[in-house]
Parts: sequence; structure tokens; C-alpha cells
Amino acid sequence: MTQTKVDIAEKFSLFSEPWQPKIVGEVNGMHVKLARLQGAFMWHSHEKEDELFLVIEGVLVMAFRDRTERIEAGQFIIVPAGVEHFPSSEGEECKIMLFEPNTTVNTGDLDENARTVTQMETI
Repeated sequence: MTQTKVDIAEKFSLFSEPWQPKIVGEVNGMHVKLARLQGAFMWHSHEKEDELFLVIEGVLVMAFRDRTERIEAGQFIIVPAGVEHFPSSEGEECKIMLFEPNTTVNTGDLDENARTVTQMETI
């Protein structure tokens, strides 16, 4: 996709809408995505795909059915395939980088809804 460096701050400056991930790279069939989170998303899971959430700025709260994890800037969490999860931001906006297979739909096992991104933009 690219052989040049990627400036994460510059890429974040290109969009402002929350819950609309953007592709910024690809490695071995895995998309590298950036997303802004604000408020709560929804319970969902991904049957076949693991996801890695790396917090760039802010705080990500990842709820699972049995616990809740608070992930701060410089930390990441991996959500294994099939695990139901509920991401949200704590307080202000949270900026994250995602690593996930290029087949991953952001709303996972849910029926297509207003938050489903069917055509992910590459920036």
C-alpha cells in the first residue's frame, strides 16, 4: 500500500467523525485503521476475526460480559474472535489505531445498521 512513513497526527487531522474508521495501511491481509471514538458503540462480536485496539489519545473503556477494562494512551487490548465486547470512550474523545483482518466489519455479528461502515475509506 505504501512504502513511506505515515504521520498518525496528520492522518487524524483528515477526519473528525466518530465511529468511522479509516484505513491507513495494510500488512499481510491486516488493515491498519484509525478511528475517533466518542461515547458508546454497541455490544457485538466478530466470529472469525481478532481485533487489536491501540489507544493513541484518551481512554478506551472495553466492556466484556464478565468485566470491564480501561485502556489508556500507549496501551492496547486484543479482543479474540467470538468474544462479545462493548467499546466506549471515557470522558472526551478517544483516538485509536486498530489492527484487524481486512474482512472485519466494524459492527461484527449485528445486522447492518446506521453505524455499519460498508465502504471503508483509505486516507
